[in-house]
Amino acid sequence: MDAEVSTSRAFSSRLRGALRLARGAWSHASRLALDIALPTLCVACREPVSGEGVCAKCWAKLSFIAPPFCPRLGIPFVYDPGPGLLSMEAIANPPAYQRARAAVRYDDVARALVHALKYQDRTDLAPAMGRWMARAGHELLGEADALVPVPLHWRRGWSRRYNQSGALARVIGRQSGVKLACEALRRVRPTQQQIGLSRSERADNVQGAFKIATDRKADVAGRRVVLIDDVLTSGATVDACARALLRAKAAQVDVLVFARVVDTHKAPI
Repeated sequence: MDAEVSTSRAFSSRLRGALRLARGAWSHASRLALDIALPTLCVACREPVSGEGVCAKCWAKLSFIAPPFCPRLGIPFVYDPGPGLLSMEAIANPPAYQRARAAVRYDDVARALVHALKYQDRTDLAPAMGRWMARAGHELLGEADALVPVPLHWRRGWSRRYNQSGALARVIGRQSGVKLACEALRRVRPTQQQIGLSRSERADNVQGAFKIATDRKADVAGRRVVLIDDVLTSGATVDACARALLRAKAAQVDVLVFARVVDTHKAPI
């Protein structure tokens, strides 16, 4: 009897493996056929492109953020003020999180990438964007215990079908080896979109919107957490998330985003 059960389990395992291989082969063949029939277009200028979703001309327009920048907020400086000096914004309005880093400035090309990932089902852009984020946040990731994507409310997640921050977090997790804690932080009430709101309105909009799941507190307690999001504008959303994580006894919270608005008074979103 035991031998029959063992044989049956082995057969089932081989069958599942064969089905996974078949699905993978079919998916690859489908993508290849689609690429041949419909060449990928640059998300910014709509010219045909192969690879990362942006053509060489638009890629050159991306403004990658590199030192010198504020060690707290990651805001780029025009000149190097010296080691450890903070920006005026960090001194006047320090956030709940410890440090923030971004891969690029939120300009026209970055906006096109974010909107394509977020609203146009272009999940194929997440690998490139996630790799750029992992490079920008290597300092944070080297000290991190867990990655927590900024969550969507379940209603918005249902309509959008995926969370862009979660897609980026999975890529960063593979790049860095840092464990994901995708279910730890939850958006417990729906919020209106932050687009067009003032700084104070953004803060009010997300007040009390995030909470750590009761059965997931062990995922963050005593851990150094890196919050993952697509864009940082005023910082209201990640600040509210950081406060929820710190209330759950996270040891430290840092923030890693794809793009950040440098001049929030002229925020184009």
